[in-house]
Amino acid sequence: MDKKIEVAVIIGSDSDLPVVSETLKLFDKFKVSYSINVASAHRTPSLVKDCVQQAVSKGVKVFIAAAGMSAALPGVVASETILPVIGIPIDGKNLSSMDALFSIAQMPPSIPVACVSIGKAGAVNAAVLALQILALNNASVAEQLVEYKKNVAAAIIEKNEKLNKIGYVKYIEEMKK
Repeated sequence: MDKKIEVAVIIGSDSDLPVVSETLKLFDKFKVSYSINVASAHRTPSLVKDCVQQAVSKGVKVFIAAAGMSAALPGVVASETILPVIGIPIDGKNLSSMDALFSIAQMPPSIPVACVSIGKAGAVNAAVLALQILALNNASVAEQLVEYKKNVAAAIIEKNEKLNKIGYVKYIEEMKK
């Protein structure tokens, strides 16, 4: 049998990969196994179904689906599984990405998709949410998440101290460097 995976990531287009790389970086950091596939809900629906079925056969616990424009992919993935699905709305120029956000957030009853924020922040949040789901049954992931969140908080505290020490004008100047 093929290698077990914990999270299956499906993107609607290869142009989504730079955004979704933020998700993958966190999985690499946490040493969480994942798969990544390009499959379009509209152009290759049978491939989407195959990706879901293959991931389930490899023991996946969570799906992440990223899509822009009409963003049907997360909903189609959710229609093919009982496992949790997290949707990332990809930022784009059309309709200020609101079409993707609404398509993922406004799912019909009984086909839930957890919707995160648009773009790179959403990609990070999708990874963290998936890790939180995995942490329910994985003490190592849970411990790493506690440490990760402590580090995020520490970075904010450090920025606050620097801001108060040097003032906002110099702080902004340094941000531009």
